[in-house]
Formats: sequence, structure tokens, C-alpha cells
Amino acid sequence: MVFPSKLLNEGEEVVLDLHPHWWFLSGPVSTVVLVLVVSIVALLANVSTSVLWLLVVVLLASLLWLLGRYARWATTEFALTSDRIILRRGVIAKQGREIPLDHINDISYNQSVFERMIGAGDVVIESAGERGQEVFPVLPKPTRIQNEIYRQLEAHKIGQPDRTAGPYQLSIPEQIEKLDELRQRGIITQAEFDSKKTQLLDRL
Repeated sequence: MVFPSKLLNEGEEVVLDLHPHWWFLSGPVSTVVLVLVVSIVALLANVSTSVLWLLVVVLLASLLWLLGRYARWATTEFALTSDRIILRRGVIAKQGREIPLDHINDISYNQSVFERMIGAGDVVIESAGERGQEVFPVLPKPTRIQNEIYRQLEAHKIGQPDRTAGPYQLSIPEQIEKLDELRQRGIITQAEFDSKKTQLLDRL
């Protein structure tokens, strides 16, 4: 599912659009496979009809569990844009959470040894506000997410005026020069540099 463009602000771009890691589905998938194997063995062993009916009920229950979990996976979306982080989830009742980039204080991630092997983990974001800390669980490649958020933070700071400083602000040529430094250091891509440069030149 692609993040809907109608939810973006003017000039805002989607950088990452992710669903939870496939491990989110491992429990019900494993259960369905196990019940299927047991059912096949039971059929070959000519067990009683009552046992077969019991296995059918268990199989249907596990399939419903899998369907429900998949619906949660498909409707849970983590998006990073050039302005904010967005979490949307909910099959029927919808929930949403947004964190503006300029409210973020720190980004970290947690991974067990097994999660490192499969490329999953929890991303933890410290932000200004009532909640303070937000945990985004079971995301794919959390190190990549952390690095991308830092890149967008750097680019966002360059593109926004510094409200804590005095009356002096960087001129547009100076901002473009700073962006070029970020591009040369690999913090932003050539496409991101070109996009920000165009936005700045349009303000001349």
C-alpha cells in the first residue's frame, strides 16, 4: 500500500513507507502449517472422525487468526517524510500518530540477537511533547530507518530558519552551499539536493 499523497503537505515528500517486518506474521503462519501437518498425519493414520473434526475446527481458528493478523499488518504503516514521522494503524477504527522532525530529540533502536539475524527491531524516538518516547515495534531494518531519519533531520534543519538564533539567517546561496556539503558527505542524495535547491531558488 502506497502512502496516500492527499495526506501530504505542500512540498512534502515520502522518504520511507513501511509495514511491520514479516516476523509479525510468524506466529499464525507457523500455527497454520503445524495444524496442516498434523491433519495430514491424522488422515494417513485413519484416526476417528471426531479427531478429524477437531482438527478442522483448530485449522479454521488458526486461519482466522492469520487473517486477522494479516489485516493488522496491512493496515499498520510507518512513514517517514521530509517533514515528519507518521504511524497509521487500524482495520476498522483508525489510529494515527505524527511526530514533526523538529520535535525529535533522539532516535535509537533495540534488537535481540535473533532480530539482528532476520533484520527486524524496535525503533525508539524521543520527542518533545506529552508522550516523550514513542516505540515503533517490529520494523524492518531499524538501522536504515535510524540513519534515514538523521539524514532528514539534517536536511530539514538546513531548509528551515533557525528560530533560536538572532535576526541573522543564512542567505539562499549559503543554504544551497550547506546542502551541497551534506550531499558530498552522503547525508542527502543528489535527488534530495536538487529538490531542496529548486525550492530555495523558487524563493528568490
